Amino acid sequence: MKTVDDFAVAGQRVLVRSDLNVPLSDGPDGSRLITDDGRIRASVPTIERLAAAGAKVIVTAHLGRPKGEPRPELSLAPVAARLAELLGRPVEFVPAVTGPKVAAAVAAMNDGDVVLLENVRFDGRETSKDQAERAALAAELAANADFFVSDGFGVVHREQASVTDVARILPAAAGDLVRTEVEAFNKVLVDPARPYVVVLGGSKVSDKLGVIGNLLPRVDTLLIGGGMAFTFLAAQGHEVGDSLLERDRIDEVKGLLVDAAARGVDIVVPVDVVVSTELDGSAPIATVAATAIPAGQKGLDIGPKTVELFATYIGSAATIVWNGPMGVFETPAFATGTRAVAEAIAASPAHTVVGGGDSAAAVRLLGIGEERFSHISTGGGASLELLEGKVLPGLQVLEDAS
Repeated sequence: MKTVDDFAVAGQRVLVRSDLNVPLSDGPDGSRLITDDGRIRASVPTIERLAAAGAKVIVTAHLGRPKGEPRPELSLAPVAARLAELLGRPVEFVPAVTGPKVAAAVAAMNDGDVVLLENVRFDGRETSKDQAERAALAAELAANADFFVSDGFGVVHREQASVTDVARILPAAAGDLVRTEVEAFNKVLVDPARPYVVVLGGSKVSDKLGVIGNLLPRVDTLLIGGGMAFTFLAAQGHEVGDSLLERDRIDEVKGLLVDAAARGVDIVVPVDVVVSTELDGSAPIATVAATAIPAGQKGLDIGPKTVELFATYIGSAATIVWNGPMGVFETPAFATGTRAVAEAIAASPAHTVVGGGDSAAAVRLLGIGEERFSHISTGGGASLELLEGKVLPGLQVLEDAS
Protein backbone atom coordinates (compact mmCIF):
# COMPACT_ATOMS: atom_id res chain seq x y z
CA MET A 1 0.00 0.00 0.00
CA LYS A 2 1.08 3.57 -0.63
CA THR A 3 2.22 5.75 2.26
CA VAL A 4 2.39 9.49 2.88
CA ASP A 5 5.89 9.44 1.32
CA ASP A 6 4.33 8.66 -2.07
CA PHE A 7 2.47 11.97 -2.33
CA ALA A 8 3.58 15.60 -2.66
CA VAL A 9 1.21 17.21 -0.17
CA ALA A 10 2.45 20.82 0.02
CA GLY A 11 -0.46 23.14 -0.65
CA GLN A 12 -2.88 20.20 -0.93
CA ARG A 13 -6.00 19.46 1.11
CA VAL A 14 -5.44 16.14 2.89
CA LEU A 15 -8.32 14.35 4.61
CA VAL A 16 -6.97 12.20 7.46
CA ARG A 17 -9.10 9.50 9.06
CA SER A 18 -7.72 9.28 12.59
CA ASP A 19 -8.82 7.18 15.55
CA LEU A 20 -9.61 9.66 18.32
CA ASN A 21 -12.08 7.43 20.16
CA VAL A 22 -10.90 8.20 23.68
CA PRO A 23 -12.67 7.72 27.04
CA LEU A 24 -14.26 10.82 28.55
CA SER A 25 -15.70 11.63 31.95
CA ASP A 26 -17.63 14.58 33.39
CA GLY A 27 -15.50 17.23 35.08
CA PRO A 28 -16.62 19.07 38.25
CA ASP A 29 -17.69 22.04 36.15
CA GLY A 30 -19.70 19.92 33.74
CA SER A 31 -16.98 19.86 31.08
CA ARG A 32 -15.92 16.64 29.38
CA LEU A 33 -12.48 15.41 30.43
CA ILE A 34 -10.27 12.99 28.51
CA THR A 35 -9.18 10.18 30.85
CA ASP A 36 -6.76 8.43 28.45
CA ASP A 37 -5.27 10.37 25.52
CA GLY A 38 -3.27 7.43 24.12
CA ARG A 39 -5.07 7.36 20.78
CA ILE A 40 -4.76 11.11 20.35
CA ARG A 41 -1.02 10.92 20.96
CA ALA A 42 -0.75 8.06 18.48
CA SER A 43 -2.43 10.22 15.81
CA VAL A 44 -0.02 13.14 16.22
CA PRO A 45 2.97 11.98 14.09
CA THR A 46 1.01 11.72 10.84
CA ILE A 47 -0.90 14.96 11.37
CA GLU A 48 2.27 16.80 12.37
CA ARG A 49 4.21 15.44 9.39
CA LEU A 50 1.53 16.49 6.93
CA ALA A 51 1.16 19.96 8.46
CA ALA A 52 4.95 20.46 8.54
CA ALA A 53 5.05 19.53 4.84
CA GLY A 54 2.62 22.34 4.05
CA ALA A 55 -0.59 20.36 3.68
CA LYS A 56 -3.97 21.65 4.73
CA VAL A 57 -4.92 18.86 7.15
CA ILE A 58 -8.60 18.02 7.62
CA VAL A 59 -9.08 15.38 10.33
CA THR A 60 -12.19 13.23 10.59
CA ALA A 61 -12.79 10.73 13.39
CA HIS A 62 -15.46 9.20 15.59
CA LEU A 63 -16.15 9.06 19.31
CA GLY A 64 -18.38 6.44 20.88
CA ARG A 65 -21.56 5.13 19.30
CA PRO A 66 -24.00 8.01 18.78
CA LYS A 67 -25.96 5.93 16.24
CA GLY A 68 -26.32 8.69 13.71
CA GLU A 69 -27.61 11.33 16.12
CA PRO A 70 -25.68 14.36 17.41
CA ARG A 71 -24.99 13.92 21.12
CA PRO A 72 -23.19 16.76 22.94
CA GLU A 73 -21.43 14.37 25.33
CA LEU A 74 -19.81 12.64 22.32
CA SER A 75 -18.60 15.79 20.59
CA LEU A 76 -14.96 15.87 19.51
CA ALA A 77 -14.56 19.44 20.78
CA PRO A 78 -12.51 18.37 23.86
CA VAL A 79 -10.34 16.21 21.60
CA ALA A 80 -9.59 19.22 19.38
CA ALA A 81 -8.26 21.10 22.40
CA ARG A 82 -6.02 18.21 23.47
CA LEU A 83 -4.82 17.62 19.92
CA ALA A 84 -3.79 21.27 19.68
CA GLU A 85 -1.79 20.94 22.91
CA LEU A 86 0.01 17.86 21.63
CA LEU A 87 0.70 19.33 18.20
CA GLY A 88 1.82 22.68 19.58
CA ARG A 89 -0.25 24.42 16.92
CA PRO A 90 -3.88 25.60 16.66
CA VAL A 91 -6.55 23.10 15.71
CA GLU A 92 -9.82 24.61 14.50
CA PHE A 93 -12.83 22.56 15.53
CA VAL A 94 -15.66 22.54 12.98
CA PRO A 95 -19.01 21.56 14.54
CA ALA A 96 -20.17 19.72 11.43
CA VAL A 97 -19.32 16.51 9.57
CA THR A 98 -19.87 17.91 6.06
CA GLY A 99 -21.74 20.81 4.48
CA PRO A 100 -21.30 24.59 4.26
CA LYS A 101 -19.50 25.02 7.60
CA VAL A 102 -16.88 22.47 6.60
CA ALA A 103 -16.49 23.90 3.11
CA ALA A 104 -16.01 27.41 4.50
CA ALA A 105 -13.48 26.28 7.08
CA VAL A 106 -11.44 24.38 4.50
CA ALA A 107 -11.57 27.29 2.04
CA ALA A 108 -10.10 29.56 4.72
CA MET A 109 -7.18 27.24 5.55
CA ASN A 110 -3.56 28.17 4.95
CA ASP A 111 -0.81 25.67 4.28
CA GLY A 112 0.05 23.86 7.51
CA ASP A 113 -3.32 24.50 9.15
CA VAL A 114 -5.22 21.72 10.92
CA VAL A 115 -8.98 21.42 11.36
CA LEU A 116 -10.91 18.69 13.15
CA LEU A 117 -14.43 17.89 11.98
CA GLU A 118 -17.23 16.86 14.32
CA ASN A 119 -17.83 13.21 15.20
CA VAL A 120 -18.37 11.50 11.84
CA ARG A 121 -20.77 9.03 13.45
CA PHE A 122 -23.20 11.87 14.08
CA ASP A 123 -24.08 11.16 10.44
CA GLY A 124 -25.84 7.80 10.25
CA ARG A 125 -24.50 7.14 6.78
CA GLU A 126 -21.02 6.55 8.24
CA THR A 127 -21.93 3.12 9.59
CA SER A 128 -24.81 2.32 7.24
CA LYS A 129 -25.03 -1.16 5.76
CA ASP A 130 -26.28 0.50 2.55
CA GLN A 131 -23.24 1.05 0.34
CA ALA A 132 -24.99 3.83 -1.59
CA GLU A 133 -25.58 5.77 1.63
CA ARG A 134 -21.97 5.34 2.71
CA ALA A 135 -20.75 6.37 -0.74
CA ALA A 136 -22.85 9.55 -0.59
CA LEU A 137 -21.25 10.60 2.71
CA ALA A 138 -17.83 9.65 1.38
CA ALA A 139 -18.38 11.89 -1.65
CA GLU A 140 -19.25 14.81 0.62
CA LEU A 141 -16.12 14.24 2.71
CA ALA A 142 -13.97 13.87 -0.41
CA ALA A 143 -15.31 17.08 -1.94
CA ASN A 144 -13.14 19.10 0.44
CA ALA A 145 -9.91 17.17 -0.13
CA ASP A 146 -7.31 16.24 -2.73
CA PHE A 147 -5.83 13.22 -0.93
CA PHE A 148 -6.95 10.72 1.69
CA VAL A 149 -4.73 9.33 4.45
CA SER A 150 -5.99 6.38 6.48
CA ASP A 151 -4.43 6.59 9.94
CA GLY A 152 -7.14 5.17 12.22
CA PHE A 153 -5.93 1.64 12.77
CA GLY A 154 -8.65 1.05 15.34
CA VAL A 155 -11.30 1.20 12.59
CA VAL A 156 -9.62 -0.48 9.60
CA HIS A 157 -11.60 -3.65 10.30
CA ARG A 158 -14.81 -1.70 9.57
CA GLU A 159 -16.53 -1.10 6.24
CA GLN A 160 -17.47 2.54 6.86
CA ALA A 161 -17.73 5.69 4.77
CA SER A 162 -14.72 7.50 6.23
CA VAL A 163 -12.63 4.32 6.34
CA THR A 164 -13.20 2.48 3.07
CA ASP A 165 -15.46 4.49 0.77
CA VAL A 166 -13.42 7.71 0.74
CA ALA A 167 -10.38 5.64 -0.25
CA ARG A 168 -12.25 4.58 -3.39
CA ILE A 169 -12.72 8.22 -4.43
CA LEU A 170 -9.47 10.02 -3.57
CA PRO A 171 -5.83 9.03 -4.06
CA ALA A 172 -5.26 7.09 -0.83
CA ALA A 173 -2.32 6.23 1.38
CA ALA A 174 -1.61 4.69 4.78
CA GLY A 175 -0.59 7.09 7.52
CA ASP A 176 2.43 6.50 9.74
CA LEU A 177 0.35 4.83 12.46
CA VAL A 178 -1.37 2.36 10.13
CA ARG A 179 1.95 1.57 8.43
CA THR A 180 3.64 0.97 11.79
CA GLU A 181 0.78 -1.23 13.03
CA VAL A 182 0.81 -3.39 9.90
CA GLU A 183 4.59 -3.80 10.05
CA ALA A 184 4.43 -4.76 13.75
CA PHE A 185 1.81 -7.46 13.19
CA ASN A 186 3.49 -8.78 10.05
CA LYS A 187 6.58 -9.33 12.17
CA VAL A 188 4.69 -11.63 14.55
CA LEU A 189 2.62 -13.39 11.89
CA VAL A 190 5.30 -14.03 9.25
CA ASP A 191 8.45 -15.91 10.29
CA PRO A 192 8.66 -14.62 13.91
CA ALA A 193 11.81 -15.12 15.98
CA ARG A 194 11.55 -18.12 18.30
CA PRO A 195 10.64 -19.13 20.94
CA TYR A 196 7.32 -17.44 20.15
CA VAL A 197 5.02 -16.93 23.16
CA VAL A 198 1.48 -15.55 23.01
CA VAL A 199 -0.20 -14.36 26.21
CA LEU A 200 -3.99 -14.28 25.99
CA GLY A 201 -6.43 -12.99 28.58
CA GLY A 202 -9.68 -11.10 28.79
CA SER A 203 -13.11 -12.24 29.81
CA LYS A 204 -14.50 -14.37 26.99
CA VAL A 205 -12.81 -17.31 25.32
CA SER A 206 -15.26 -16.91 22.42
CA ASP A 207 -13.52 -13.64 21.51
CA LYS A 208 -10.18 -15.41 21.16
CA LEU A 209 -11.00 -18.78 19.57
CA GLY A 210 -10.28 -17.47 16.07
CA VAL A 211 -6.97 -16.02 17.23
CA ILE A 212 -5.94 -19.28 18.88
CA GLY A 213 -6.89 -21.30 15.83
CA ASN A 214 -4.87 -19.06 13.52
CA LEU A 215 -1.84 -18.89 15.83
CA LEU A 216 -1.54 -22.57 16.74
CA PRO A 217 0.47 -23.40 13.60
CA ARG A 218 2.79 -20.44 14.31
CA VAL A 219 3.51 -20.31 18.05
CA ASP A 220 5.48 -22.36 20.54
CA THR A 221 3.53 -21.51 23.69
CA LEU A 222 0.13 -20.05 24.59
CA LEU A 223 -0.27 -18.66 28.11
CA ILE A 224 -3.95 -18.40 29.03
CA GLY A 225 -5.17 -16.05 31.78
CA GLY A 226 -8.17 -13.87 32.52
CA GLY A 227 -11.77 -15.04 32.57
CA MET A 228 -11.22 -17.13 29.45
CA ALA A 229 -8.90 -19.45 31.42
CA PHE A 230 -11.85 -20.97 33.27
CA THR A 231 -13.35 -22.43 30.12
CA PHE A 232 -9.96 -24.07 29.50
CA LEU A 233 -9.90 -25.40 33.06
CA ALA A 234 -13.44 -26.72 32.65
CA ALA A 235 -12.43 -28.37 29.37
CA GLN A 236 -9.72 -30.19 31.32
CA GLY A 237 -12.38 -31.51 33.71
CA HIS A 238 -12.00 -29.09 36.63
CA GLU A 239 -14.71 -27.31 38.61
CA VAL A 240 -14.46 -23.52 38.44
CA GLY A 241 -16.98 -22.39 41.07
CA ASP A 242 -18.83 -19.25 40.01
CA SER A 243 -16.00 -18.12 37.70
CA LEU A 244 -16.83 -16.86 34.24
CA LEU A 245 -17.50 -19.90 32.09
CA GLU A 246 -18.74 -20.32 28.52
CA ARG A 247 -20.15 -23.83 28.67
CA ASP A 248 -21.13 -23.79 25.01
CA ARG A 249 -17.46 -23.37 24.06
CA ILE A 250 -16.02 -26.24 26.11
CA ASP A 251 -16.04 -28.71 23.23
CA GLU A 252 -14.26 -26.20 20.97
CA VAL A 253 -11.62 -25.64 23.62
CA LYS A 254 -11.16 -29.41 24.01
CA GLY A 255 -10.52 -29.55 20.27
CA LEU A 256 -7.92 -26.78 20.52
CA LEU A 257 -6.15 -28.62 23.33
CA VAL A 258 -5.98 -31.76 21.20
CA ASP A 259 -4.77 -29.78 18.18
CA ALA A 260 -2.11 -28.02 20.25
CA ALA A 261 -0.82 -31.30 21.66
CA ALA A 262 -0.57 -32.76 18.15
CA ARG A 263 1.45 -29.73 17.02
CA GLY A 264 3.73 -29.72 20.05
CA VAL A 265 2.40 -26.36 21.21
CA ASP A 266 2.22 -25.81 24.98
CA ILE A 267 -1.08 -24.33 26.20
CA VAL A 268 -0.40 -23.23 29.77
CA VAL A 269 -3.32 -22.43 32.07
CA PRO A 270 -3.24 -21.01 35.61
CA VAL A 271 -2.10 -23.27 38.44
CA ASP A 272 -3.48 -20.92 41.11
CA VAL A 273 -6.04 -18.11 41.09
CA VAL A 274 -7.20 -15.26 43.31
CA VAL A 275 -10.87 -15.74 44.27
CA SER A 276 -13.64 -13.75 45.90
CA THR A 277 -17.39 -13.40 45.71
CA GLU A 278 -17.34 -9.75 44.62
CA LEU A 279 -15.59 -8.05 41.69
CA ASP A 280 -15.06 -4.77 43.55
CA GLY A 281 -12.73 -6.18 46.22
CA SER A 282 -15.22 -5.63 49.04
CA ALA A 283 -15.48 -9.31 50.05
CA PRO A 284 -12.81 -11.63 51.49
CA ILE A 285 -10.09 -12.59 49.03
CA ALA A 286 -8.08 -15.81 48.92
CA THR A 287 -5.59 -17.60 46.66
CA VAL A 288 -6.43 -21.20 45.81
CA ALA A 289 -5.27 -23.91 43.42
CA ALA A 290 -6.86 -23.47 40.01
CA THR A 291 -8.07 -27.07 40.23
CA ALA A 292 -9.76 -26.48 43.60
CA ILE A 293 -11.88 -23.34 43.27
CA PRO A 294 -14.54 -23.45 46.01
CA ALA A 295 -18.21 -23.38 45.09
CA GLY A 296 -19.58 -19.84 45.15
CA GLN A 297 -16.17 -18.24 44.54
CA LYS A 298 -15.13 -16.40 41.38
CA GLY A 299 -11.63 -16.51 39.95
CA LEU A 300 -10.69 -12.84 39.45
CA ASP A 301 -6.92 -12.89 38.88
CA ILE A 302 -4.07 -15.32 38.35
CA GLY A 303 -2.14 -16.27 41.48
CA PRO A 304 1.55 -15.87 42.38
CA LYS A 305 2.56 -19.39 41.28
CA THR A 306 0.97 -18.75 37.88
CA VAL A 307 2.78 -15.43 37.61
CA GLU A 308 6.06 -17.21 38.28
CA LEU A 309 5.23 -19.93 35.74
CA PHE A 310 4.21 -17.44 33.04
CA ALA A 311 7.30 -15.31 33.72
CA THR A 312 9.52 -18.33 33.02
CA TYR A 313 8.09 -18.73 29.53
CA ILE A 314 8.11 -14.96 28.90
CA GLY A 315 11.73 -14.68 30.02
CA SER A 316 12.92 -17.22 27.46
CA ALA A 317 10.89 -15.88 24.50
CA ALA A 318 12.23 -14.10 21.43
CA THR A 319 8.78 -12.93 20.25
CA ILE A 320 5.85 -12.10 22.56
CA VAL A 321 2.30 -11.05 21.73
CA TRP A 322 0.03 -10.05 24.61
CA ASN A 323 -3.71 -9.55 24.22
CA GLY A 324 -6.01 -9.34 27.22
CA PRO A 325 -5.57 -8.76 30.97
CA MET A 326 -4.99 -11.56 33.48
CA GLY A 327 -7.81 -10.48 35.78
CA VAL A 328 -10.16 -7.68 36.76
CA PHE A 329 -7.28 -5.20 36.63
CA GLU A 330 -9.54 -2.16 37.12
CA THR A 331 -9.90 -3.28 40.76
CA PRO A 332 -6.55 -2.89 42.57
CA ALA A 333 -7.05 -6.11 44.53
CA PHE A 334 -7.18 -8.07 41.27
CA ALA A 335 -4.57 -6.17 39.25
CA THR A 336 -1.48 -7.97 40.57
CA GLY A 337 -1.40 -10.67 37.91
CA THR A 338 -1.84 -8.28 35.01
CA ARG A 339 0.82 -5.95 36.41
CA ALA A 340 3.30 -8.79 36.97
CA VAL A 341 2.81 -10.24 33.49
CA ALA A 342 3.08 -6.78 31.92
CA GLU A 343 6.28 -6.10 33.85
CA ALA A 344 7.74 -9.44 32.76
CA ILE A 345 6.94 -8.68 29.12
CA ALA A 346 8.33 -5.14 29.44
CA ALA A 347 11.56 -6.49 30.92
CA SER A 348 12.04 -9.03 28.15
CA PRO A 349 14.58 -8.38 25.37
CA ALA A 350 12.13 -10.06 22.96
CA HIS A 351 10.16 -8.32 20.22
CA THR A 352 6.98 -7.48 22.17
CA VAL A 353 3.59 -6.52 20.75
CA VAL A 354 0.70 -5.48 22.98
CA GLY A 355 -2.55 -6.06 21.12
CA GLY A 356 -4.50 -2.94 21.97
CA GLY A 357 -7.84 -2.71 23.79
CA ASP A 358 -7.78 -3.60 27.49
CA SER A 359 -4.12 -4.64 27.34
CA ALA A 360 -3.03 -1.17 26.21
CA ALA A 361 -5.37 0.40 28.76
CA ALA A 362 -3.84 -1.74 31.50
CA VAL A 363 -0.31 -0.65 30.57
CA ARG A 364 -1.32 2.99 30.98
CA LEU A 365 -3.55 2.51 34.05
CA LEU A 366 -0.86 0.55 35.88
CA GLY A 367 1.79 3.13 35.04
CA ILE A 368 4.07 0.82 33.07
CA GLY A 369 6.21 2.77 30.62
CA GLU A 370 4.87 2.34 27.09
CA GLU A 371 8.37 2.80 25.69
CA ARG A 372 9.37 -0.52 27.30
CA PHE A 373 7.38 -2.46 24.69
CA SER A 374 8.33 -2.83 21.03
CA HIS A 375 4.80 -1.91 19.94
CA ILE A 376 1.49 -1.12 21.64
CA SER A 377 -1.41 -1.34 19.22
CA THR A 378 -4.15 1.28 19.15
CA GLY A 379 -6.73 -1.14 17.79
CA GLY A 380 -8.30 -3.84 19.95
CA GLY A 381 -10.73 -5.28 17.40
CA ALA A 382 -8.46 -4.62 14.44
CA SER A 383 -5.47 -6.26 16.10
CA LEU A 384 -7.55 -9.32 17.02
CA GLU A 385 -8.79 -9.68 13.45
CA LEU A 386 -5.24 -9.40 12.10
CA LEU A 387 -4.14 -12.10 14.53
CA GLU A 388 -7.08 -14.20 13.33
CA GLY A 389 -5.80 -13.90 9.78
CA LYS A 390 -8.83 -11.97 8.54
CA VAL A 391 -8.80 -9.52 5.63
CA LEU A 392 -9.39 -6.01 7.02
CA PRO A 393 -11.49 -3.86 4.65
CA GLY A 394 -9.69 -0.63 5.54
CA LEU A 395 -6.33 -2.16 4.64
CA GLN A 396 -7.59 -4.04 1.59
CA VAL A 397 -8.92 -0.84 0.04
CA LEU A 398 -5.50 0.82 0.46
CA GLU A 399 -3.81 -2.13 -1.22
CA ASP A 400 -6.36 -2.00 -4.06
CA ALA A 401 -5.66 1.73 -4.51
CA SER A 402 -1.90 1.24 -4.81
